[in-house]
Amino acid sequence: MTEELTPISLFMLQMAENISATARSLDGKEAEAFLNEIISAERIYVAGAGRSGFVAKAFAMRLMHLGFDVYVVGEIVTPAFSNRDTLVAFSGSGETNSIVDICEIVKGLGGKVCLVTASPSSRMETIADRVVNVGDLTGYFQKDKTPFELRQITGKYRSVTSAFAPLGTLFETLALVFSDAVISAIIETQKADIDEMKRRLANVQ
Repeated sequence: MTEELTPISLFMLQMAENISATARSLDGKEAEAFLNEIISAERIYVAGAGRSGFVAKAFAMRLMHLGFDVYVVGEIVTPAFSNRDTLVAFSGSGETNSIVDICEIVKGLGGKVCLVTASPSSRMETIADRVVNVGDLTGYFQKDKTPFELRQITGKYRSVTSAFAPLGTLFETLALVFSDAVISAIIETQKADIDEMKRRLANVQ
């Protein structure tokens, strides 16, 4: 007799189905342009607010393992940006004020901006050179265009309407899976040496 799935298992399956649907609907040209921008950049900077910031850092870590010159915006050891560099911004809404400001600074310095988002029609979209839209399957960002910082202050960042992937959870999950898939594509296209990647793993922590 098959054991009945728990609510947690059902939510996991629903998330997996959404990841699969996103992968099938992803714009191949957008994704390829994003990949090419990463490969051709002299240096890569990443940025994101809240949980999107964790996704950005996870992407940066894997790029470092691949030997890329990569930095996290806001860290005290991050060097000056140049016009040969590329910023990768992660923002579900595309409206987070602090990240919009960073994108504008990068463009003012002559650099490139790549955006991973759930809201292609946003302030960041108008700035970015490359935009990858992973979709807004729960409709969270379509319903509320308020900037991230204001939602935090007013308490609107807490959801009372839906148990499934509340807030921007699904975007963050999709952004992480997308960025990991980009890493896999780089390994494949660049014939990266996994043993060489292992040698770059942290050994002082």
